[in-house]
Amino acid sequence: MNNSLRELVRNNPHLWSGDEVCQGKPDGIPTGHASLDAILPGGGWPKNAVVEMITPHWGTGELQLMLPLMKSMTRRRRWILWVCPPYIPYAPALVNADIDIDFLMTIGPNISSRDALWTIEKALQSQRCGLLMAWLNHLPNGVIRRLQLAADAGNTPCVLFRNQRGKNSPAALQLQVEYSDRGSDRGIHARVLKARGAHQYHSADIPCPG
Repeated sequence: MNNSLRELVRNNPHLWSGDEVCQGKPDGIPTGHASLDAILPGGGWPKNAVVEMITPHWGTGELQLMLPLMKSMTRRRRWILWVCPPYIPYAPALVNADIDIDFLMTIGPNISSRDALWTIEKALQSQRCGLLMAWLNHLPNGVIRRLQLAADAGNTPCVLFRNQRGKNSPAALQLQVEYSDRGSDRGIHARVLKARGAHQYHSADIPCPG
């Protein structure tokens, strides 16, 4: 990279170099899973950024990974917005995970894609939403880039659950998640596909309770 390009990247918070390596103290949001934090460049979920969580189908452990963050957000009395979840949230399980469901809002899957994206963008920009999670498969990179800018403006993390990996995605983190059931080793296998601030990607096994 020549000097002019390096200067452009350095002075624009929305640009980053693929060969950057995270330096200094970890600045990520703790995931609540030590083995997962260990493979993420910032030591946790990236702040004010879009995360793409890729699963072969819904219900393969993606929500299990998010429970500690949801608990943390509701303890801080921050709102969590679910957009187009494939299933009705099961309130008893959330309460059992010590999540205050009074701070959860859900927008059902019958909303149009256009309205869903408008809602996500406005919620991210509002600074009143602590965490936004959306289940959307077909998103062009231009839309994800807009959501990234909105997340940065509103100081809000955004997690997009998808069944297929998008090529050249501008998301700060792409994480592939699969449920593994090998006897007593039941848990979630997470593999980093892309992470801002890293040039080597790793995987982790996260045990599931029970």
